Amino acid sequence: MRFIYTLFFYLVTPFILLRLLWRALAAPAYAKRWAERFGFFSLLVLNKSTDTKKAAMKKIVWLHTVSVGEFIAALPLIKQLQVNPELQLVITTTTPTGSERVQTSLGDSVFHVYAPYDLPDVIARFLRRTKPALLLIMETELWPNTIAACAQRNIPILLVNGRMSRKSADGYKKFSALTRPMLQSLSLALVQNKEDAARFNDLGLPVVNTRITGNIKFDLTLTDELREQAAQLKQQWSQNGERIIWIAASTHQGEDEIILEAFVQVKKHIKNLLLVMVPRHPERFTSVGNLCASRGFNVAKRSAGQVTTVTDIIIGDTMGELILLFGASDIAFVGGSLVPNGGHNFIEPAAWQLPLLSGMHVFNFAEVSRLLLDVGGLTLVHSASELAEQITALVVNEAERHKRGLAALTVVNENRGALQKTLEVINPFLK
Repeated sequence: MRFIYTLFFYLVTPFILLRLLWRALAAPAYAKRWAERFGFFSLLVLNKSTDTKKAAMKKIVWLHTVSVGEFIAALPLIKQLQVNPELQLVITTTTPTGSERVQTSLGDSVFHVYAPYDLPDVIARFLRRTKPALLLIMETELWPNTIAACAQRNIPILLVNGRMSRKSADGYKKFSALTRPMLQSLSLALVQNKEDAARFNDLGLPVVNTRITGNIKFDLTLTDELREQAAQLKQQWSQNGERIIWIAASTHQGEDEIILEAFVQVKKHIKNLLLVMVPRHPERFTSVGNLCASRGFNVAKRSAGQVTTVTDIIIGDTMGELILLFGASDIAFVGGSLVPNGGHNFIEPAAWQLPLLSGMHVFNFAEVSRLLLDVGGLTLVHSASELAEQITALVVNEAERHKRGLAALTVVNENRGALQKTLEVINPFLK
C-alpha cells in the first residue's frame, strides 16, 4: 500500500507545485524556497560555536509543526528543550506563516527549513543532512514514508500532543493498510485524552505505546509584558472603556458573512460595539476587509493602526498577534466552526478570561469544547440570529461576561500540567 501511495504522490507532485503557485497569487511566500520542500538546502551548520568538536557531539532533535497553531502550542516545549545545552533543534513547518512564526520567535537559536515532501528520496536527503537522533511530531501530522524512513534508521518517533477527531479517524480508517503499519512504527504517542487514545488504538496504535499526557496548549503563559501590551491596546481601541470589543478569530470563508449579519443586527441596538475580524489565512485579509466595507462599515487595518471613534471593524491583518488581540478584547468568537472545518483553539481566549462563542462544528477540539461547555464558559450557536442574541446579552450584562469568562479561565487553570508530563516521557530519549 505504501508503494502505491508513493507512486501516486510522485504522479501528483506537479499538481502540488501548481497549487503552490496558485496560492502564491494571494500569498507570495508560497512561491519561494521550493528546494527545501525537496530536501535541498545548505549543509547544516547547526551550531555557530567555534568549538566544532563540541558542536558535533550535540544530539539533533527534529520537531515538526505543520503551521502557526501547532508551533505556538509547541513553543513552551521548545523553550524547555533548549535549556539542555547538549541538544540542537531542527524545526520544520509546512506553511509560510508557520515558517515566519518560527523565525520571528526563535531566530538563529534553532535550524529551520520547510518540511520535506513525503517521498523516499526527499526524506533520505533530509535525514542525511540533519542526522536527527529523535523525531517529535506535533498533534496529527503523520506521513507514512517519513515515519517508515525514520523507523528503518532506528530514529525514535514520538507523537506529541496527539489528537484524533472522529472525522479524522474515519478518514484514516479508509486507508487502514497504510495507517496501521504507520502507527505501529511510532515509538510512543503522547495523546491529549482517552477518547483520542481510543481512536488511535482502534486504528492500529499499540496500547503499550500510548500515553495520555493531556493538552499542552493549556500550559501557555501570558507574560507581564504581553498583559501590558494588551491593556494599552484595549484602552486605545475601547476609547478608555467606552466601547465593548468583540473579536471574531480565525474565521474561514463562508462564515464571515454570518458574523457580519450578526454584527448588523447587534449594531441596530448597541452602537458602542467594535468588531475585530481576524481571518485564519493571510491571503484573505484584503477580501474580508473589502467584504466589510461593502456592507457600509468603517473599516480599519490593524497593520495601519488607524482606529478612530467612527471605526466599526478592525481587520486583524498581522501575523503572530492573535493572542495579543484576544487580550485586548471583551468577547471572543472562535472561527472555523460555523462551517464544517472543526473549529480552532479555545484555550488562548479562555486564558484571557473571555466568554467564548462558537459555531457547532468543534470536532477538532471536542474535549476542550466539552470542558468549556460543562462549566458555561462556551456557548454554541447555529446562526447569525443566535450569534447576535448572545453578543447582545454579553454586551449589556457585564456580570454575565465576567461569570462566563471566569468559568473559561477555570478550565485552563485546572488542566495545566501536560507540558511537564510530556517532558518526563521525552527526556529518556534524549540521554
